[in-house]
Amino acid sequence: MRDYFIRRLLLIPPTLLGVTLLVFTITRFVPGGPMERALQEAQKATEGGGSSSGQIGGGMSEEQVEELEEEYGFDKPILQAYLQWLGALPRERRVSKAEFRPLGKDKVGGDLLADPDRETLVLLKGSGRQAKVVREGSLVVSAAYLDDNGSIDADGWQVRIETIEERRQRWVRRSGEDVSKAPQNYDDRAIVYKTRFAGLLQGDLGRSTDFGDPVWTLIKGRIPVALYFGILTALITYGVCLPLGILKAIKHRTMIDNLTSILIFVGYAIPGFALGALMLVYLGARGGWFPLFGLTDPNFDDMGTWEQFVDLLHHTALPLLCYVVGGFAWLTMMMKNNLMDNLAADYVRTAVAKGVSFRSAVFKHAFRNSFIPIASTLGQLITILVSGSILIESVFDIQGFGLLQYQALLGRDQTVIMGTLTIAAFLLVLGNILSDLIVAMVDPRVKFN
Repeated sequence: MRDYFIRRLLLIPPTLLGVTLLVFTITRFVPGGPMERALQEAQKATEGGGSSSGQIGGGMSEEQVEELEEEYGFDKPILQAYLQWLGALPRERRVSKAEFRPLGKDKVGGDLLADPDRETLVLLKGSGRQAKVVREGSLVVSAAYLDDNGSIDADGWQVRIETIEERRQRWVRRSGEDVSKAPQNYDDRAIVYKTRFAGLLQGDLGRSTDFGDPVWTLIKGRIPVALYFGILTALITYGVCLPLGILKAIKHRTMIDNLTSILIFVGYAIPGFALGALMLVYLGARGGWFPLFGLTDPNFDDMGTWEQFVDLLHHTALPLLCYVVGGFAWLTMMMKNNLMDNLAADYVRTAVAKGVSFRSAVFKHAFRNSFIPIASTLGQLITILVSGSILIESVFDIQGFGLLQYQALLGRDQTVIMGTLTIAAFLLVLGNILSDLIVAMVDPRVKFN
């Protein structure tokens, strides 16, 4: 068994790599990404006022657009950008730029530059100091601070030359136009930057473009809410459905079985989010019996312990009912059908014929075998516990993990989408492994050799 689970654990990294690479590729190429959103917002901000020369996207300068590309990795090939997000390759930080302007054009630095075609001054971001970069063709000859002539390499700065052709090709990738339509006012420029590893492998999921907070901070703040509803849902669902399924199997085709079946399938036919909307209208807005949104009252911190408990229960009742309804019918009927199949099996009949009571035959023999298919899904509860329900949390305005995913999709927040997906994929794979372990514990016939 040990070797089996070791092999399964070793499959987690390549599975995560495949899933995240696929989603990263999709979010990069589908319309409506973070770049398009930023350009649209700039368009709206300047609508009616026109745009000045040198501006694109309705008000964003080309420099601002390039900064966005560098932030989201759109200036790099997709594989390189993915490896940077993963943290396997370093990212360029504090990127500073300056063009080499030949004589006759704008002489940056004036008499400080003997040959502007070979030299340029760069204002280093984060330090406020200037550096003189000297090149020979596309190679950097020297890069030193202007004030003390000390090399910038000693402080971790790196320099590369971006040629006119490279700038035009970058414009082509961004615009989708032919290279012949690229701006003709480009010059070679010096790119000065620092590098650092910052990605998934370093525990850095990036920063949300919508919320402005680190993605991991957002996720940590939402997980307790998801765990609260997830654990309660699991306890109620399994605590009620398993005994009810057993009762329905024993009382098959009786009044109890028929009435519970009607109630179960009526509840199953109504989606959880639709049931939540109905209860909010009739039990919340019209009846005033339950709050309309949120998990706690705004004055929750000022309440006593008992008042906090009652308030939390008051806010929890409706969304918890919606959570439970979803899997209620499926679990109950699976328990009933599995148990009925085993009660009709020869080994149960033989046990009863030998004098074993019907109660013992049900709970000591048939129930264990009936529970095996259900046990195979228990590990997947990990994903459900954390991910929550996007629709239910949206209806009740509960700040959980599911609502965070919905807000990220709605706002096209690529960093949050990738972060939440990575965690969900990891938990799914881990849940499958846990399911195998639970099945092995329940069914002694299972051997992992």
